[in-house]
Amino acid sequence: MKNLQAILAAAGSSFENVLKATIYLKDLKDFAAVNDIYGSYFKSDPPARATAEASRLPKDALIEIDIIAQIDSGR
Repeated sequence: MKNLQAILAAAGSSFENVLKATIYLKDLKDFAAVNDIYGSYFKSDPPARATAEASRLPKDALIEIDIIAQIDSGR
C-alpha cells in the first residue's frame, strides 16, 4: 500500500481518487489481515474492489494489488 501511495503521489493523485482496486492473494486465508490494512488507507468511501485467490503470483509474491485512479488532467 505504501508503494501504491507513492505511485499515486508521483502522478498527482491519492487514495481518495482510487476508483477500483483488484487484490490477488496467494491464500484467501490472509483476507482478513489484508482487509484491515487495506481499509486503513481508505478513511471514507472506499472504492469498488475485487479480491481473488491466485495459485502463483509473479516473483512468488503473497499479494498483488492493481488500482485504477483518477489524476488531475492538467498534469
